[in-house]
Amino acid sequence: MQIGELIRRAARRIGKDGIHGATFSSEELHQGSPQTAVQIGDPITQKRMSDFILKARDMGLYNFITDNGAGGLSSSVGETAEFCGGCDLDLKAAPLKYEGLASWEILVSEAQERMNLAVPPDKINDFLELAGQMDVEATVLGDFNDNGYLQIRYGEDIVGLMEMEFLHQGVPRLELTARWCLPTLEEPSIPMPADCGAELHALLARLNICSKEYFVRQYDHEVQARSVIKPLMGAENDGPSDAAVIRIDLDSNQGLAVSHGICPRYSDLDSYWMAANALDEAVRNALAVGANPDYMAALDNFCWCDPVVSENNPQGEYKLAQLVRANQALYKGAVAYSIPLISGKDSMKNDYISESGERISIPPTLLISLVGEIPVLEKAVSMDFKKAGDLIYLVGETKEEMGGSEYFLHHNQHGGQVPRVDFQKNIGMYRALHQLMLEGRVLSCHDCSDGGLAVALAECCLAGNLGAEIDLSASIPDGFRDDFYLFSESAGRLVITLRPWNSCKAERLLKGFPCVQIGEVRREKKMQIKGSDGRILLKEKVLDLKQSWQRTLRFGEDK
Repeated sequence: MQIGELIRRAARRIGKDGIHGATFSSEELHQGSPQTAVQIGDPITQKRMSDFILKARDMGLYNFITDNGAGGLSSSVGETAEFCGGCDLDLKAAPLKYEGLASWEILVSEAQERMNLAVPPDKINDFLELAGQMDVEATVLGDFNDNGYLQIRYGEDIVGLMEMEFLHQGVPRLELTARWCLPTLEEPSIPMPADCGAELHALLARLNICSKEYFVRQYDHEVQARSVIKPLMGAENDGPSDAAVIRIDLDSNQGLAVSHGICPRYSDLDSYWMAANALDEAVRNALAVGANPDYMAALDNFCWCDPVVSENNPQGEYKLAQLVRANQALYKGAVAYSIPLISGKDSMKNDYISESGERISIPPTLLISLVGEIPVLEKAVSMDFKKAGDLIYLVGETKEEMGGSEYFLHHNQHGGQVPRVDFQKNIGMYRALHQLMLEGRVLSCHDCSDGGLAVALAECCLAGNLGAEIDLSASIPDGFRDDFYLFSESAGRLVITLRPWNSCKAERLLKGFPCVQIGEVRREKKMQIKGSDGRILLKEKVLDLKQSWQRTLRFGEDK
């Protein structure tokens, strides 16, 4: 950014929606929490603005850009002005949705679909002309300078004047103490179930696993026909995709995968492994559809309980320690996977105090949103089984890591070893699997996460409208319980299918990594799994499994 460049606001008008959004996210919920904190989005304006900004970028029409997030113009302009040393901002020039906004409301509103840009004066005409062509409202709000002040005007009237040094350095940072202690929870003890099929049906119906089709269908994922892998895929377009794949440029054969990873169930056991698993799950989901593990970027979205100790929050130091450990895991994983964290958010006051004074806190939660390059769209892979006779492989090691699993929680059991992530081993395995995909040898790929191997296999069957015959006798280690092997949620695992003649090449490429053939795809629509001693653990009709999976959130229909 250079002194003299103009402050430009592009896209949507300013309204009262979003006022006190930053305040809302920085305090406990209570009866007086501001309703205006909720911003009202407009996807049409968002799309116009995004297309405009990308084209203006390619034409070199601006040197700096930032969004109007928490605090609206007060933060976006105030933060940007730090790079040159000052600015002059005229709020009267800001276009409004309606009359009646006070100057301070214009300044702090977090209304959506707005970006601030620094535009050189000699490019302003081209900038405005392009905005008009693309039906995007753009307005000059002032200019950047080096006078050392954030000056805010409403026309000729100065309504705010603050030294830049005080704005950025005037308030001392909090110095907090974090105290970590590993929770002492006994290893749960549950009997081996008599019917693993019934257990699988129960897991498929759980809220964290069941079909979300009712909600997915309410959102348009077919805009401009760029969707390659959709949220729901398979023979009847109702199987759960690991990630979405979209074609960014219709003239290019490259694509973009969008995936997520989130597992707050592990937080109460160890937030370190919660964060590690969230990152690995996001990477694994993108990898499963064909994304290059060496070309990924992520967003870290923290939703945390209040980490500041107080009289009514005596656990503040422990909650802060959970946050520290989560960041340690995120750092280690991001470095190991060479994944830049390009953006994100944090909300650190997700607590509610009831009228009786009871504190209700959410589990420490990290959502990883990830984008990855699909080098060749024709090599993108979906999760549904494709053809009878295809070989089914399990890639990755299954461990007796049941802590926080859907299986344990289904039985109201807490404690146990949470899944641990070996970043260094995984990245090598992911690269080898991606190479196999680039060669067109992987027909389907699905990650093992919530519910473990049995759930992943069931989802592949129901999506492909095919069956599977699975024999785990050669893969279950001695002393490993069959039900734990079926429902363990160990990280770094994927189920893939190959044509029989590709099995040798796959095993060579994946040599040195856990990779074992566990069965075949069958035309008969039944899923059968044999355990460590060759005994049949479950044999279920795929249609029945599908009904269990879809029934929980099927609204407006006969369940």
